[in-house]
This record gives sequence, C-alpha cells and structure tokens, in this order.
Amino acid sequence: MALNSKIPEGPIKDKWTDYKNHINLVNPANKRHIDVIVVGTGLAGGSAAATLAELGYNVKAFAYQDSPRRAHSIAAQGGINAAKNYMGDGDSTYRLFYDTVKGGDYRSREANVYRLAEVSANIIDQCVAQGVPFARDYGGLLDNRSFGGVLVSRTFYAKGQTGQQLLLGAYSAMNRQIARGKIEMFNRHEMLDVVKVNGKARGIIARNLITGEIERHSAHAVVIATGGYGNVYYLSTNAMGSNATAAWKIHKKGAFFANPCFTQIHPTCIPRSGDYQSKLTLMSESLRNDGRIWVPKHIEDAKSLQQRKMKPTDIPEENRDYFLERRYPAFGNLVPRDVASRAAKERCDAGFGVNATGEAVYLDFAAAIERYGKTQAKIQNLENPSKEKIYDLGRAIVEEKYGNLFQMYEKIVDEDPYKTPMMIYPATHYTMGGIWVDYNLMTTVNGLYCIGEANFSEHGANRLGASALMQGLADGYFVLPYTIGDYLSNEIRTGKIPTNTPEFDEAENDVKERLNFFINNKGEHSVDYYHKKLGKIMWDKVGMSRNAQGLISAMAEIKELREDFWKNVKVPGKLDEMNPELEKAGRVADFLELGELFAKDALMRNESCGGHFREESVELDGEQKGEAKRNDKEYAFVAAWEYKGEPSAAVLHKEELEFKDIELKQRSYK
Repeated sequence: MALNSKIPEGPIKDKWTDYKNHINLVNPANKRHIDVIVVGTGLAGGSAAATLAELGYNVKAFAYQDSPRRAHSIAAQGGINAAKNYMGDGDSTYRLFYDTVKGGDYRSREANVYRLAEVSANIIDQCVAQGVPFARDYGGLLDNRSFGGVLVSRTFYAKGQTGQQLLLGAYSAMNRQIARGKIEMFNRHEMLDVVKVNGKARGIIARNLITGEIERHSAHAVVIATGGYGNVYYLSTNAMGSNATAAWKIHKKGAFFANPCFTQIHPTCIPRSGDYQSKLTLMSESLRNDGRIWVPKHIEDAKSLQQRKMKPTDIPEENRDYFLERRYPAFGNLVPRDVASRAAKERCDAGFGVNATGEAVYLDFAAAIERYGKTQAKIQNLENPSKEKIYDLGRAIVEEKYGNLFQMYEKIVDEDPYKTPMMIYPATHYTMGGIWVDYNLMTTVNGLYCIGEANFSEHGANRLGASALMQGLADGYFVLPYTIGDYLSNEIRTGKIPTNTPEFDEAENDVKERLNFFINNKGEHSVDYYHKKLGKIMWDKVGMSRNAQGLISAMAEIKELREDFWKNVKVPGKLDEMNPELEKAGRVADFLELGELFAKDALMRNESCGGHFREESVELDGEQKGEAKRNDKEYAFVAAWEYKGEPSAAVLHKEELEFKDIELKQRSYK
C-alpha cells in the first residue's frame, strides 16, 4: 500500500485552520451513540479521553497501572514548551517550529510540527484553567526557563515536577467525566491485541491483571496512547512497567512502525552503579540552565577521581574542561540532547570519566550558587557579605528552582549536590520512532489512531527537551478530538459493535494460546534473564553509536536470543491470578521482535542524524569535524515498516519529506 500523509494544501500557517474549517463533524446528539477506546492514560491518553468524553463520546479508558495518576508521564521533570514569548526574547510560533525541525535534524514532517507549535500556547491556557501550579515570577506572571537546542526561554515549569502537575490536571478532567459516566475506567487492564472487522479497528482484547480474566471490548475507533519503547534497552529512565506491547500488537495487525532507530539518549542521568540495577534515574535537563558540565583536563586527575584519591572540589578551575562550552560556544551547556550525550561519551571513552566505572561527567552548580548569591546580596543591600552568606543566599535560589531534584539525587547517590558536583551520564530516555500516523493521527489501519510518544511524532531524529509534554497534550486536547470526528462522522448509523463475532473469537484465542504457552513452558530461565541479555545487545551494538558490522551482529544475536526465549523461558504462577511475571513475559517477547526491527532500521539508514549516530557517517574536516553527517540526498524520508512475519522480513515504505518552509542544512550549535 502507498503511504498517504493527508497533509492539507496551502501555506503552512493556514493548513490547520483551513483543515478544521472543512472537516466533517459529528452532531452533538449523535456523539452519545459512538464509542471510543483509549488505551493508555498518561498525558496523551488522559487528555484525549477527557476531551472526547467532554465532547459527548462514550469512552472506555484502559491503564495497566492501578490509577491514571501513576502513568509514566508523572516522571517528567523540567517543563513544557509553548510559544507565548512571555519573556520578550523573540520567541514565536515560527521559531518554535524552526527549533523543533532543526532539533530533530530535519527528519520530521513540517506540517505536523507547525501545527504543534501553533496549538502550544493553547495548552498553557488550558492547564492554567485546570489549576496547574506553574512557576510564577515576582509580579505573578508565569515564569519561563530555557532548555537545550534553543536560544529563547519558552519552557513553563512547576519546579521539577511538571509532569506530575500536568498529569493531575488531565486526571481531574478525566474524573469529571468518570463521575458523569462518560468515561468507563478500566484500571489494571492490559491490552493484548486489537480486533479488526472488515479492515477497521473495532475493539481490543484485554487482560484483567488482578483476576487474569480475558475481556472483549468493542468501539467504533481505537486510540493507542501507551508511550515509547525505551525499555527495549532494559536499563532506561522509563518506569519498569513501560512497554511496547500495544504498539507492537497493532503493528502486527497492519499499522506501520516508523523510524524505530530514532531513540534518544538523555545526557543528564544518574550513572549506572552496578549489575543489580533495574532502571536508571533522570536528572532534568533544566539543570543544564545553571549547572556547568565538566571533566578534568588532565588524565592523571581523572584517574585519581576514579580511584577516589581526589575530590572534584580539589581540582582548580584552570584544570577543568567545560567541554560543551568549549566545543559549542553559541549554545554551551544547552546544546540538544543527542549532541550533549555524544560529547559526554567521547570524553569518557577517552578516559576522562570521573566515577569508578569511568562513565560519568560532572554537573556543577558552584558558579550558579555564587552568581545568585551575589545578586541576592545586592538586592538586600548587604555590604561585603562573607563567602558563607553568599553561598547561603545562592543555595536558597537554586533550591527554590530545583530543590526536589537535588533531594532526589542526594537520596540515590548519598552526596550533597549543593556542595559536591552531581555525576551524570547519558541513558536511554525517549523514543522518537513509533507507529506511523498521517496528519489526522490515524495509522495505516482505518479507525486506529496513535498519539503521544507511541507514534513517530513530530520530533524527527531527536526530541528537544520539554517537547514531549507539549506533543502529548497537543495530540490529546487539541488535535485528535478534531481529526477523529472526520472518521466517526461516517459511523453514526453503525450502531453498537458486537463482540460475539469470529474476529473477536480469533483474537481472543490467539491471546489465550500465547498466555497458556508461557504458563506451561518448562524452561530454565526467568523473563528478566532474557530482558537483560537483550538490553546488553541493544546498548553495546545499537546504542549511542552504531556501525554496520555491529548492527548485523545485533540482528543475528537478537534472533538467536528470541528463539532461545521461546524454548527456555520459565514463567511461574497461574493464568487466573495476579501474575507480574506473566505480564513481563508478553512484553519481553514483543521487545525481542522490536529489537531486531530496530537494528534493521538502523542498518538501513546509513547516515548520522539526531539520536541515530552511524560511525561511518561523520564530518571529517572543517568546523564540524567529528559531528554527525546527514545524507539528505538518500535518507530524507520517514522509514515506515510493514509487518511480514519475522522482523527480518519487514517491508520498507518511504514517506519522502518535503522542506518548503525551512532550509535543509547541516545542524550547527557552535
């Protein structure tokens, strides 16, 4: 089949408005006769469920957690972008559009990105109306801070808890509709398959995770909002339960999977401390506003730090290498995540890492504390304040901005980050790839939509910080509720979708067959045994840098591991009870297929762009020496993969990307 992105005609600034003016609508009296399933209730799914119910649709919402409040969106820390120009520093819809396309290394669809920038301002108004406690300045106006990859301050924030506060806003909107009976909430339920009838998505098969019961649920349309697939690496900043099962199931039923190799390695994470670890912890990118990243200039100092013979505070200023400021003077510590991550890895690979494993750099707040302290001393008319007084005043400001993040770091590392620089290292975080969708957010299956991080999104090959929350809420509050109406306008005479049909029978039988296999297979190894092995292959050969030989090897190793998994996996417990190991088995089985497609996609894309860094494609000379080298002539497209059985047999479909409003050129943050 040919890909049709359904991008509206006309100038980019008018596309969304004109589209809404001519879209088909559903009469308010007819909406009550139409059912919509929303799988996932984080920021994207929660906002979509609440808005669709507010419009009058009957919504069934599914979450594998015990409450939507526990969605992984809660972990987002630093903020949410919006082009409101409250700081008067030159921001605009166009500049947010430009920064996002450039930040994504020119691998995103222009029309979708411009729409995202256009509706970003509405998100802030919506959330303020809900009572989200954004930070405010002295005059009571909403405050902004800067994030990586931009030269303006457009990030709205609530300390380091922005995701939590936004999620509570969406959850309160959901609760209003749950109380009215317009949302039927299914907590502790996991979608295990989608059901298609005559080519249209008409429902899902779900497992009640408490009782083990398999359930059928029907609807006129299905929306997938289940987040990304970062846990394919085992160790990531994602919650341990975050998974790709819903997305992978719809991929196997006909939804194309786009750009799986576009994954983000976040530069600001607490370093790995041992093999026993089950996840990694993110330190917000907002910290790079005030924290300076450095390693020792001299290899002897680095070795002393690794052996704990020296403290970072023992190293004088002249012997510190602020490598981001040195390499990228225009953006300094606020370069995009992919650039900062590779720079940190390069320093550590060269032997300048600062912890016992050699995989850490410093994030230092001493200069910020001193700067803020001196400013506060002037404001308070203090003459000749002592160093201690300046420190106390500066620390209070930093604590006000980032306090909960510093507290979290100290609890995990057992060091005071106000007095000793934080140690950070890149870790798997976000996935820009995902299910392919058109301008309407519909997949290649009719009536099947995908929103938020689960789709291949507006972020191209790299997401700028504070843009995930923006995209999730834009999709849920302001885009999907319009576009889904165009499809549902043809469903007003359909009537209730029955579940006692051959299509539901077949899907349920497939689900039960797989679950029975896991329970009855008398293998030798736990699910985690396989997940850890997969994660090591992915990190070593499909991680921060990739090459053809490693990718070919990874594909073979993952296939071999998958075959062993189906022979030797052992799942304790029973079917008809709460069984977390059974849940994990299904999720890891899907990761073992997705991982191979991931490597296949990375092998196909013989260029470096954004989070995808091919060692064969690097600038060899000039000002950009050592930086990623794109190949726009051959790879300026979205890679959408069609399922054909084995991941190795997946068929590539290309959506050629057109750049009419932004000049296509190599990124530079120098």
